[in-house]
Amino acid sequence: MENFEREELVNMVLAPYVQKATALRGIKRHVGGNQFRHALMTYAILIDYHYVDHVLLKASVIHDIFEDVKCVTFDEITNLDKDGPAVLQLVLEVTKKKEESKDVYLERLFDKGSENAKILKCADRISNLTDLHPDIFDREFIRRYIDETRKWVIPMAEQVNRNMLYELEDLLARRELLLSFAATIWPFRKKID
Repeated sequence: MENFEREELVNMVLAPYVQKATALRGIKRHVGGNQFRHALMTYAILIDYHYVDHVLLKASVIHDIFEDVKCVTFDEITNLDKDGPAVLQLVLEVTKKKEESKDVYLERLFDKGSENAKILKCADRISNLTDLHPDIFDREFIRRYIDETRKWVIPMAEQVNRNMLYELEDLLARRELLLSFAATIWPFRKKID
């Protein structure tokens, strides 16, 4: 970590956002754990890529909050600190609207998303791909997720961060290898509801 990155992180107050994110602890993930852990993993991925932008990091901790829980309001986020309004704007930018299909959502993000929104989506997808295991998800879901990532998230990564692009491509190759291997081990794997 560079000295300027350390200083940026030292001066960032993250605790109010982490406290809001604890609402995600009750939202389970098929892979185990919960959405709170996923949010912190997304944050950790951004730190790993040397992102120290306060708004981006704070948004990463609560990026799924409006999709997954109803107990947090826009005003609560806006009033957390001086970054609250910008954090809310970024979180809303990466939040899938109820009326949007996944393709429409990702197309909107690709076509109209800010650089930070695309960076956050790439980190989110890295976390999700890391948790995409053929002993948990059925082959059709994994195939769709891989195809969706190639169609929308890979081009986002090409625009915003080459190193994230390489990691995403590596994860896709590994998931495809696992998928082909899993077909021989778990030929009758059923979808988890």
